[in-house]
Amino acid sequence: MPWKEVLLMDAREEFVLRANVVGANHAALCREYGISRKTGYKWLRRFALRGFAGLEDLSRRPRRARLELDEAVIIETVAIRVAHPTWGAKKIVEVLKSRVAADKLPSRSSVSRILHRVGLVQPPRRRLKAAAEGGARAPLVQVLAPNDLWTVDFKGWWLAIDKQRCEPLTIRDAFSRFILHIEILPTNTNDAVRAVFHRVFKKFGLPAAILSDNGPPFASSHGVLHLTKLSAWWLALDIDVLRSRPGTPGDNGAHERMHRDMAAELQPFAALNPTAQQRACDRWRHEFNTLRPHEALGMQCPASVYHPSSRCYLPNAAAEPSYPDHFQIRRVSMIGSVSWKGNVGFISHALEGQLVGLEPTGTPAAFRIWFGPRSLGKLDFTNGRATLVPDPWFGSEVSPHQPR
Repeated sequence: MPWKEVLLMDAREEFVLRANVVGANHAALCREYGISRKTGYKWLRRFALRGFAGLEDLSRRPRRARLELDEAVIIETVAIRVAHPTWGAKKIVEVLKSRVAADKLPSRSSVSRILHRVGLVQPPRRRLKAAAEGGARAPLVQVLAPNDLWTVDFKGWWLAIDKQRCEPLTIRDAFSRFILHIEILPTNTNDAVRAVFHRVFKKFGLPAAILSDNGPPFASSHGVLHLTKLSAWWLALDIDVLRSRPGTPGDNGAHERMHRDMAAELQPFAALNPTAQQRACDRWRHEFNTLRPHEALGMQCPASVYHPSSRCYLPNAAAEPSYPDHFQIRRVSMIGSVSWKGNVGFISHALEGQLVGLEPTGTPAAFRIWFGPRSLGKLDFTNGRATLVPDPWFGSEVSPHQPR
């Protein structure tokens, strides 16, 4: 049985005095006082070191409290979170490794407690999932290295202090998370966006594929291929065109997540005008690429993973596509059509002026339509006028006919 609380000190003193008598049976004494031999040796050891004072209970207070962090570390933690409201404990700890001594580095749980105590953590909002269009296919592409896939979108607009609209165009590499470009454009026309891509292609080279949503200028709501002048230009540069499903932003979820970070860290601090806001976007992009660690990259920063494409962009050396000898070659007219024996076959307005190849399929008056190395679909002139029937994979995955 344990010590009786009323006689605790007396019992301990009596025990150690009797145990120190020459010839005392330690095991028998421990059974008599209702303690284990280990506890008996503990009290004898304390008595030998400190006398009767060593028999008193010691404080059970931890030598180092779990929240007992250096004040400077707490201030630095809060400062990082305030500067980057979307960063969690894992990213903050990774940044702190280069700012504080190793013996003062807090754990992820300690950082999380600090953020909760100072009110910098908001409960997550529950979101309803939007249903995709029936039968629509999610885009399929293997992303194994930088430049396998770029993603592009317009960030939702906000107003600068002078009430001018700021709507940034954002381009990123899907593998490395590297943001290639952010630019606030006065308009989202084909010419304005193409000029941006012209500069980005010159700096970083050409990707294998580009994923966008279904809005202009990336896609058209009209026509069987939903091509625009911009996406047709990408095809002409040997870039596969992929699109997310309508009403399904999760198909481009990583890009949307980056936009959420922009909304949290840029939008609440609107600049004086779009020019000043562009400078703020440039600074934010630099921090995102060079300072922010990503768990998917092994806590590396995007800039340490990304490298420019080996496919160079040569705007002045673009040649028209060539086709095998058994193909019939046609140039797409102003109305987006080709002709065969007086019959008109509609393909796409966006391909106006481009050369396409008509490959015989073995069925009279039926052809597979190629634009460079990509199959677009089929035209069947059996009944005269024809409209292109797109390949089922067009816009949803990299063309299987594409020789890389």
